[in-house]
Amino acid sequence: MSTIALKCECGAVQGRALNITPQSGNRVACCCSDCQAFVDYLGRRAVVLDAHGGTEIYQTSQSQVKIDTGHDHVKSLKLSPKGLVRWYADCCNTPIANTMSAGLPFMGVFHSFTDIEDRKKTLGPIRAYCQIQDAIGTVTHPKAHKKFPLGITGRILRQIVTWKIQGKNTPSPFYDEDGKPVSEPDILNA
Repeated sequence: MSTIALKCECGAVQGRALNITPQSGNRVACCCSDCQAFVDYLGRRAVVLDAHGGTEIYQTSQSQVKIDTGHDHVKSLKLSPKGLVRWYADCCNTPIANTMSAGLPFMGVFHSFTDIEDRKKTLGPIRAYCQIQDAIGTVTHPKAHKKFPLGITGRILRQIVTWKIQGKNTPSPFYDEDGKPVSEPDILNA
C-alpha cells in the first residue's frame, strides 16, 4: 500500500492519501459537462483536462485523505443546489476533490492534486473513460462509455457500502465531526 503526496500547484495546500493501491479505489476519466464547468470556473482547463475534456480522478474513501497544511485555502462550491461538492485550493485554483456529502465516504481526488510520478503504476489503469457524450472529439479509449458503465458503477456502490460499514467517511478532510463542510459551498447557479 502506498502513501501518496497531495499538493496544490503552488504548494500551499498539502496532504496525503493513505493505503492506496490499484485495487482499493478506481481510476477513471470523466468528460461530463459538470467536471468541465468546474475546471473552467477555476480557469484550469489547460492544466487539468486532457485533449478530450476528460478529468482524471481517483475514487477513494474520505478517511484515506488527509490535509496537513493550508486548511484555510480549502474552499468548496456546487454547480447546482443538489450537485456534488467540489473542493479546490483558492490560493492557486487547483481542483482537489469531489464529495457527495459527509455521510457518504466516497470521494474523487483530481489528478492535479496528486504528486505521483507514475499514476498507472501507483493507481492502476484507467478503469473507465466516462460521459463521452460531452467529450471533445472522438474518444478512442478501449473503455469509453457514454455514461458510467454498469461494471464500474457496481464496483463503486460495493465500495461505498463497504466503506460506510467500516466508518470510512470519518475523519474527513472536508467535513467536521458534526458533518458540516469545513468551507460552506458557494452555489454557482443560485
